[in-house]
Amino acid sequence: MKETTKQPGKVWLVGGGPGDPELLTVKAMRVLSQADIVLYDSLISDDILDMLPQKCTRIHVGKRCGAHKMTQVDIQKLLLTSARKYNRVVRLKGGDPFIFGRGGEELEYLQRFGIEVEVVPGITAAAGCAAAAKIPLTHRQYGNALMMDSGRSQFGEYQKSHNPTRVFYMGVRQAGMITASLLEEGLADSTPVALIANGTLPNQEVHTGVLMDLPFLAERYSGAGPALIVVGEVAAFAAKNQVQAHGEAVA
Repeated sequence: MKETTKQPGKVWLVGGGPGDPELLTVKAMRVLSQADIVLYDSLISDDILDMLPQKCTRIHVGKRCGAHKMTQVDIQKLLLTSARKYNRVVRLKGGDPFIFGRGGEELEYLQRFGIEVEVVPGITAAAGCAAAAKIPLTHRQYGNALMMDSGRSQFGEYQKSHNPTRVFYMGVRQAGMITASLLEEGLADSTPVALIANGTLPNQEVHTGVLMDLPFLAERYSGAGPALIVVGEVAAFAAKNQVQAHGEAVA
């Protein structure tokens, strides 16, 4: 009898929020409640770990300054091995998986091997901790922009950001002015951009291009809902994933 090869499972990159278990999203709680295996970071509280199903396998892969449980390469390999063994794999991270959480590296690695990945965003530390301290990160009178910086580079030391990602809220009608301003700042006209309309909803639209395209992308957008503009090298991820979703390329 011919043996059938097991199809790989699915991986969820889940944001666990800033610490308070009540700040987990409903979706994060649902995914965790159905997990077969959870690979979790050091920043995940015991209260959140207590919510995991008794039957699920738990592996601590946390990295703390000076005390790394596993290297990032080892974590990525373990995620792949887990996906080939289990149906529902959760990578549980503090805060949000895509804000200084190295979720982008894990996404790229898993997609290279054809593993399906879903991202469940979480409340990032900047938003959660500022709110807990009653600090508005943006305010019409005192500050209409927000920059989040990592205190360390990939080599451990602090390095001034040389390629920041810019996210514009409510900027569709001003796309032409935003483009002109960024070009004047010295951004290359080939810098990747993405316009995300109705983000996270069933009718989400993602329009991608380069900085010079931004006014045309904004013009093409129907304007039927809220939209964000993302400018920076990371915006190219959206275009790559659109291609993969349509089956035109497989990494």
